[in-house]
Order: sequence, then structure tokens, then C-alpha cells
Amino acid sequence: MCVWRQNAPAGDGVPTAGMAYKIGFVMEQTLGHVTHTQNFQQWVERDPDVEPSWIPVSFDLADHWRLAPLVRRNWTLRASLRARARIREILRSRQLDTLFFHTQVTALFAQGIMARIPSVVSMDATPLNFDSIGVPYNHIPSAYPPVEAFKNALTRRTFNAARRLITWHEWGKESLIRDYGVNGAKVAVIPPGINLEKWHFPRSPAPQPEAPLRLLFVGGDFRRKGGDILLAAFRDALRKTCTLDIVTRESLNTEGLDGVQVHRGLGPNAPELMRLYARADVFVFPTFADTLPIVIMEAMASGLPVVTTDVGALSEEVEHGVTGFLVPPHDPRALSEATLRLVSDPGLRLKMAAAARRKADVKFNGAVNYARVLELCKACADAGRI
Repeated sequence: MCVWRQNAPAGDGVPTAGMAYKIGFVMEQTLGHVTHTQNFQQWVERDPDVEPSWIPVSFDLADHWRLAPLVRRNWTLRASLRARARIREILRSRQLDTLFFHTQVTALFAQGIMARIPSVVSMDATPLNFDSIGVPYNHIPSAYPPVEAFKNALTRRTFNAARRLITWHEWGKESLIRDYGVNGAKVAVIPPGINLEKWHFPRSPAPQPEAPLRLLFVGGDFRRKGGDILLAAFRDALRKTCTLDIVTRESLNTEGLDGVQVHRGLGPNAPELMRLYARADVFVFPTFADTLPIVIMEAMASGLPVVTTDVGALSEEVEHGVTGFLVPPHDPRALSEATLRLVSDPGLRLKMAAAARRKADVKFNGAVNYARVLELCKACADAGRI
């Protein structure tokens, strides 16, 4: 918690009462980072001590970097160059006390700015974390060793330039220490957060015996998230006792699969999306590659047991046998068996649902987690004033 000094002499480097922290939030806008930004903004707006400058770094922005040779095909280069240009533009008209970068790809060419303005770099995974799960994202490290060496050196420089680092999970912290030589004391593990009041839906003790259970899948990238595996499991084993709601941005052919409904065009925190979570009985998410998905946090906050895969840091999110089940990826039979255990055992399902909500209360509380992020940013700003 920042302590404000009353009547501090002007120019002593300590903020006087009533001064706001001017923080620039440089936010990557791809995949789940859009939801993360939207959730974070809710809590920043509630903090009267913060005067934010939001700097979204979008994938589809039609600027000159999208046309530049080499850069146009590399999202990391585009993101960092766009971010640096936007920060410089803002600094021409206003002062910033600190910068918050999410993710590290937005900060790779900002070391000069970070030397002047205390900065926090946040990430859902380190680059080497991502390399280990990148194939389903169509991400393959360069086969040319000098390119990888340059990339890793640039990343290390960025991590060294930051005052503090935030990862969403212990998997990322371990990589920072092991792979990049970061002092563990510099790293805070702070997952994203959910507005637990909004994502709280009363559950009836059990559905009517004749009513099918409602399964829910949410994933914009349907195939990377294991959607085809889920459809195979539904076709072979789950369709007799369940219905399935699929939320995705892709067009799907579900002809011949009664009980499957596809919902497209639902954005983060959309009312219809929240109603689907409220009506569901089990969240099924057989992803091939992920780090710490926010959709699983939403499911747990909604009081849903989760059936997902043991990839990335998902074992830190879902406790196998307690809040749901972890199954191998690419395995429709294992997915069916785990889901049917919940379908056939209402007591187990309700027990896991309650445990999922309790874990969300403790680990994914937006009011707590985003306040921790802001306090860390404020502490960096205070240190920079001394």
C-alpha cells in the first residue's frame, strides 16, 4: 500500500496528498489479452489515485509497420515498434510516472524509455514457455540459431530494464529464473482476475433426472482449443445424456449433431456469454495449447467443474480431482470418460462446482489481483521519484 505524505515540501521527490499516479498501460490486444485488458480497466477506473493512459497495441492496425518488409510478418516486431511509437507520442504531451507493459512483446524496443520511466513488464508466459507449446499456435522457433540468440538477448535486456516483472503463474516464474537469469525477488506471480460479483450464478442442487446436462465450450480458436476433439467425444459418447453450447468465432458444420448449438459474435463479458455460463452444468475445454486461460477462471467463478487438458500452466488453475479433471490432449475417449463421471454423479459434480468457486474466490479475485498489480506499479513510481 502506498503511503502518502501530507504537506510534503515541493520538489522532495515524494507525492503530495491528492496527486495522481500517471501510469501508461501498454496492452497487447490479441486472444485472451483483450479480455484481460477489459477486466483490468474496470479496477483501474475505481482507483482514484491512478490517472491512466491506455495504449492498446492491436494486431490488425493498418499502419506503416504492417507494410514494412520483415516487420509485417513478425507480430513481435510490429507490436514492440507500434508500442514505442505510441508511448513517444503520449510523452510529447504529458508526463508518465510509470509504464505497465503487457505482454513483454510490447516492450522489446522500449529499453531507452524504460531507463527513464520505471516500468513493470507483465506476461502470460515467457517466450521459452511459449516455444514449448507453440506448435498448435503455428509458432515454430527459428531454425537459424543466430536469430534465436538475438531474440533471447533482446528479451533478457527487456527483463533487466524492468523494475519489476509479473507472470500469471509459477510456470512462468520458474522460466524467468532458469532460462533468463532473473532474480526471483524481482518477480511477482499475479494471475488475471474476474469480477466475482458479476460471475456468480446460483445453482440448483441437481437437474431433473430426464433433463440432459448442458456442456459449455468457449474458444475463439476452435481447433487449437480442441474443438474437434470435443465434437468427436460428443458424437461418440456424450450426445445421449448432454447438450453442448459452443462459443467461437469460427463457422462450424454440426450437421447431424442434435443438441449442439453454436454461438458466434459474443465478445468478452457479453451478457449472452454470461447467460451461457449461468445455464451450463460442466465446462469442457480440451485445448491443445494454452497458458492460463481466462475462460477457465470464468467457469470456476461461475461454479462449474472443469474438464480440460494438462498443458501449459493449466494444472495451476484446475486441481485434478478437486475442481475438475485434467486429461491428455488429443484424446476424445479420455475426455468422454472424465465428462461422463460428472454427468453420472450429481454429488461429485456439485462438490467440484463448489470447490471451483472457492478457488476462484481465493486465486482469481479481480478486486484483489488487479489491486496488487496497481500497488506494484505505484511502488515503482515512488521508487523512481527518489
